[in-house]
Amino acid sequence: MKRMKTGVPGLDEMLHGGLLPQTATLVEGAPGTGKTTLGMQFIHHGIVAQNEPGIILTFEQFPSQYYRDAANFGWDFRQLEKEEKLRIIMTSPEVSRAHLEKAGGQIEELARQMGARRILVDSLSQFERLAEDPVQLRQMIYGFINGLKREGLTAVLTRESPALLGEPEGYEESIPFVVDTYILLRYVEMDSAIHKALLVLKMRGSDHDKDIRQFTITGHGIEVQSRFEGREGIMSGSPRRMADSFIQAFVRRQGGR
Repeated sequence: MKRMKTGVPGLDEMLHGGLLPQTATLVEGAPGTGKTTLGMQFIHHGIVAQNEPGIILTFEQFPSQYYRDAANFGWDFRQLEKEEKLRIIMTSPEVSRAHLEKAGGQIEELARQMGARRILVDSLSQFERLAEDPVQLRQMIYGFINGLKREGLTAVLTRESPALLGEPEGYEESIPFVVDTYILLRYVEMDSAIHKALLVLKMRGSDHDKDIRQFTITGHGIEVQSRFEGREGIMSGSPRRMADSFIQAFVRRQGGR
């Protein structure tokens, strides 16, 4: 099956060639980790390298913010909109959900007019105010994602994690189960410096690399680099050298005798 390349160096290799068509990928991370940048890179690469028009559906930012952020990476989103290869829509979860639940809705019409193949939804966090019941929220998002798939769209959806480092407490964890691919971005404190880590936690219907990679945000977008070597506890936010962990375990065993 033909893959949908993200255009993120290193990530497509982790995904064994890219995302599967008409699937939904959740990109989750703390503020500033690069969730939206990854999504915009996915949209931009699809347009300029694969001739696959794209839509950005935003619940939080005005289109001008995307124009400005994209320009920092050399991506001319204004021009792509003029060429009708891109459309940025600012709306609400309620309106978007309603459009997908009926025939002839805005997203359906726009996708067909443009021949859109990709969509960035930024972000799913706004859906959480529509339902307090986790089961209802999960069903709501599941229906929304299926609506995107019915239109032949391959979706990247962002979601903000409330924890800057480590695992968030009391966090709704049912949403990752309704997506096909789950990518986690994390801050990592290491040697008195903050690094960024990326992990593909799942990819339905395909194998993928399981190692934890470092990544940076450059003037051309996100670049995934080498994996973290010789350390454990990376996703906790405060990794330890494996040798240090061995020594600590040895000391505990000795103290227990």
